[in-house]
Amino acid sequence: MRTIILLSAASLALSACGSNSDEPAGTATSDAAVTGDMAAGAGAATGTNQESAMAGSNQQFVDTVAASDAFEIQSSQLAQTKATSKAVKDFAAMMIDHHTQSTADLKRAALGASPSVLASGQLTAAQRVDLDALRNAGADFDKVYVQQQVAAHEAAKALLSDYSATGAPGPLRDFASKTVTVVSGHLDQAQKLPQ
Repeated sequence: MRTIILLSAASLALSACGSNSDEPAGTATSDAAVTGDMAAGAGAATGTNQESAMAGSNQQFVDTVAASDAFEIQSSQLAQTKATSKAVKDFAAMMIDHHTQSTADLKRAALGASPSVLASGQLTAAQRVDLDALRNAGADFDKVYVQQQVAAHEAAKALLSDYSATGAPGPLRDFASKTVTVVSGHLDQAQKLPQ
């Protein structure tokens, strides 16, 4: 139950990645909306069948990570063409490589889980809004990209850390334990990028 609630919160956090007060009106997710959504997600997780709960928990984890990878890849592809800083472009190239590998590793782990699950890789509505904000950032592209990367990696690190500590032993927990170290490194690098 705790894992399901935390996955709901982490999913919302990843969905809201990159939303901040410096973005144009209409692109930021309000704290009240996130809090309300988290409460609704927590209230919905009331199943009593442990296997069913575990399958749902695994599916939500896999979908959240897959969406995070997809957002990282797509936003970094934009950075390859729109960023002005070489450091930002180099970071974006690394993000494409590392998150493509992460997606492949996640798919293998998800298929090896019991029960197995499939990764959807569909972006959330908030991630689509963030991509649009990035496309339209103009001269502020590097700043918006870096802010989104920091937020996305903070949320991913929290999700992976929690799942590696509380997820059921198996391939998905192993994936989370291995990947949290990589994501921590990405976060450190993103925080040092010029804006």
